[in-house]
Amino acid sequence: MSSLSLAGMIFATMLVLMAVRVPIAVAMFAAGTFGYIYQVGLPPFLNNLNGLAFARFASYDLSVIPLFILMGNFATQGGISKALFQFASVVMGRFKGGLAMAAVLASAGFGAICGSSVATAATITSVALPEMKRHGYSGRLATGTLAAGGTLGILIPPSVPLVIYAILTEQNIAKLFAAAMVPGIIAMVGYMIAIATYVRLVPGHAPDHADHPKLTMEALMGVAPIALVFIIVFGGIYGGLFTPTEGAGVGAAATFIAAVLKGELTIAKIKQCFYSTAAASAMIFMIFIGADLMNSALALTQVPAMLAEVINGWSIPPLMVVSAILLFYVVLGAVMDELSMILLTIPIFFPVIMGLDFGMPPESVAIWFGIMVLMTVGFGLLAPPVGLNVYVVNGLAKDVPIGESYRGVMPFLASDVVRTLLLLFFPPISLWLVQFVG
Repeated sequence: MSSLSLAGMIFATMLVLMAVRVPIAVAMFAAGTFGYIYQVGLPPFLNNLNGLAFARFASYDLSVIPLFILMGNFATQGGISKALFQFASVVMGRFKGGLAMAAVLASAGFGAICGSSVATAATITSVALPEMKRHGYSGRLATGTLAAGGTLGILIPPSVPLVIYAILTEQNIAKLFAAAMVPGIIAMVGYMIAIATYVRLVPGHAPDHADHPKLTMEALMGVAPIALVFIIVFGGIYGGLFTPTEGAGVGAAATFIAAVLKGELTIAKIKQCFYSTAAASAMIFMIFIGADLMNSALALTQVPAMLAEVINGWSIPPLMVVSAILLFYVVLGAVMDELSMILLTIPIFFPVIMGLDFGMPPESVAIWFGIMVLMTVGFGLLAPPVGLNVYVVNGLAKDVPIGESYRGVMPFLASDVVRTLLLLFFPPISLWLVQFVG
């Protein structure tokens, strides 16, 4: 069997297993096991598996993942999201469609201390959806907004997928967080513009008259803990007081203290925070092992190296290569979650990208490509037929048909396309803040 045929069979095995609802981590592990044993036999496979698992789990940098997840769980269980949405409602309530804009603003604020898209979508939906329904927002606009707003959980730092990209490509996490800041803000503003445009072009999905709430000291003090945590974590990281990994630990502790002072974090909720963190971290680490094994099997076929050599030998503009990879991510997003996509594909695509001439230093290319990947996997969280965020939000809005939720995300997908093209053709947008990071 040729190397290309074997690599295709490994991918096909993984996709077939996923199609019959085998967990993604197990599907990648099984496909990688088949490919590795077929090429070198069982004893080398067992030896590699032993060393591979130890090398992956012994990585100090990986500890940042459960710490950021724990920080988000403390914020969720501590009632911080409710105060955040109330403040956002005061700020945006004067505009038509203002409550939907407030949900986007609240999602961005929560994403700044969470790092998970699904957690952001579920948390803000539980607070915002009842209010949006009470004020007369349609199920389509409400669920579409909340699903799209949830993607800001990974687009605005801290971002778990971005941490994984940094580990896989050996890039500076602090610089990647800085590079994601402006695109994340652009995403938030783009979603608000999409809402403002939609409620004017398609009447009947939002109330005709906007509220005019006044900013109170209570609303202002409600978001003070979030602002303080954000300043402590990112101020400490960029001020050189601690590393991103240490910053995650400090952030988790600061969020815990803020949640305790708010008075909503009971012993039972604290236990739930740790249980949820353990479950999510175990799932991510299992995907790590599955992806590592599958990538090892693919590396033995030499197909990734051959792919990089072939593409570098073609006279194709580098931006066209990046565009093709991003389109592949959009298609792959229909069957895989964002973490699995990054873990499986970055070891294949990253050498290809780094071998192309974009007229930028290699580190800038690596950081810019990471932001482009992050933007595209966020697109996959909304796009049918899967759209994980859409399923999560629709599951909480039991009276809204899933088709209505998919229609609701269409204006936001249009905004995603515009933003992705903007970042693709103008890399300095992503790289501007990186120059200030030492």
